[in-house]
Amino acid sequence: MTSSTPVTLDVPPPGAIARVAIGDFLRRSAARDRAKTALVLGGQRMTYGELDQRVSRCANALLATGLVRGDRVATLCNNSLEFIVAMFGIHRAGLIWVPINTGLGLDDVRYIIDHAEARFVLVDAMLLARADLRVVLQERPGRGWVLEGEGDAAFGGFAAAVDAQPATETEVDIHDRDVAQIMYTSGTTGRPKGVMQSHLSVVMAAMCNAIEFGLRPKDVTNATLPLFHCAQHSLMCGVIAAGGAVVVTRGFDPVVVLDAIERENLSFLCALPLMHQALLDHPSRPGRNLSSLRLCLYAMAPMPETLLRRLIAEFCPNYALGTGQTEMYPLTVAFRPEEQLKRFGSYWGVSSLVNDTAVMDDQGRLLGSGEVGEIVHRGPNVMEGYYKNPEATAESRAFGWHHTGDLGMWVDGQLMFKDRKKDMIKTGGENVPSIKIEATLLRHPAVANVAAVGLPHPRWIEAVTAFVVLKPGAQADEAALISHCKEHLGGFEVPKAIRIIDALPITSTGKVQKHPLRDSYRTLYEDIE
Repeated sequence: MTSSTPVTLDVPPPGAIARVAIGDFLRRSAARDRAKTALVLGGQRMTYGELDQRVSRCANALLATGLVRGDRVATLCNNSLEFIVAMFGIHRAGLIWVPINTGLGLDDVRYIIDHAEARFVLVDAMLLARADLRVVLQERPGRGWVLEGEGDAAFGGFAAAVDAQPATETEVDIHDRDVAQIMYTSGTTGRPKGVMQSHLSVVMAAMCNAIEFGLRPKDVTNATLPLFHCAQHSLMCGVIAAGGAVVVTRGFDPVVVLDAIERENLSFLCALPLMHQALLDHPSRPGRNLSSLRLCLYAMAPMPETLLRRLIAEFCPNYALGTGQTEMYPLTVAFRPEEQLKRFGSYWGVSSLVNDTAVMDDQGRLLGSGEVGEIVHRGPNVMEGYYKNPEATAESRAFGWHHTGDLGMWVDGQLMFKDRKKDMIKTGGENVPSIKIEATLLRHPAVANVAAVGLPHPRWIEAVTAFVVLKPGAQADEAALISHCKEHLGGFEVPKAIRIIDALPITSTGKVQKHPLRDSYRTLYEDIE
């Protein structure tokens, strides 16, 4: 007879012996080979032993400032070795990491620090040199460290603070579902939403990436995309968990990446489609030795067929597409190498090994092959929720699945992306809510109405594009409107083009219709190199 009563063992739980924590897989990789190279940036190299010790020093330095378990530490940093030390140090100290996109405008930086109630900030010296940003940081929360610099009375030097602490790991009580980080992602309402991810979620995603991509200690990969984004952070964690090496770059330069492939024998390369094309088409590429590459990953968008065929023939024999989102820590779905030349279009592939994927209608019914619905997921890599936003959290969990806001359908067992359910523009790896662009332009005294959409672009995947109707008798041109946007938006949020038109297409109830604009102007950027 089958009993529905759960089995209860009369023994105490294992407690800390069984904990899952982000800082632990770094320590374990270091224990296997402390002399092995972990990180490279130009002429800088750091072994696993050095990285592990420096992370412990960093954790001790953070706790020495008076921070306690659960406090939020914000970072406003671009890629560097010290940034990686800092993020692992924050996790090892039992604190909560709040990475801030360095491309955001001042209003969003201010909002994130305030909303997260950050008690400490780590910032790049070059960013702190900006007078307007420094004022924001000194007001909120008014203390922190500057990375890769001497520091001053307000913001001390990171290196000096870390070097002053012991390298022994301090015991901190960490539970697997403790919030490890709050990553802010653009919301459709215009204000960033704080996505809370646990230690368990990030560790599961890292282990998943290590297995899915066959990562081993001999593997060497790049960290070219921003480390404050979930995709690059998750991939980097997977490589560290596997004991491989990460070659960090401060941005994308095809020469720097090609040099790294040859010099460091990169075996696993991750980049956006436009970056893969730049590497392929670089004049020096034909003379390069790229034989160390075994797998290349592209993200954010499918690869055009002609480009993909060239890359597989001339650059690397194996390509895969990976997708995910901050709320469902990547990898969630992969279009695998063996499928790449079998079918073309907006294919995302199949679920990763740690989560389920389905397509659902608005009534919560799971749909079969060929039926279009919202892409939903379940798995341990799902977020704990949106910080201070129980309503949005509940909405994202309707019918017992995580809702992505993307529409798709199953075709021959492969997930195909169809459209966005929510009005979000995905440009160059960044999410930009159209409502934020529209609200900014409506603040211009000459603008009566506006619609922002994403249009196909050969470099940015989608280009932020705005269509503006002026007030009767008002005067404004594209240059003036773009200048207005630059005053209030982050660089990646500013429209690539603004078209002034007589009227926006609307429904009988007065709602703006965006799909006619997308259809009519689909080729706007077609001739741009």
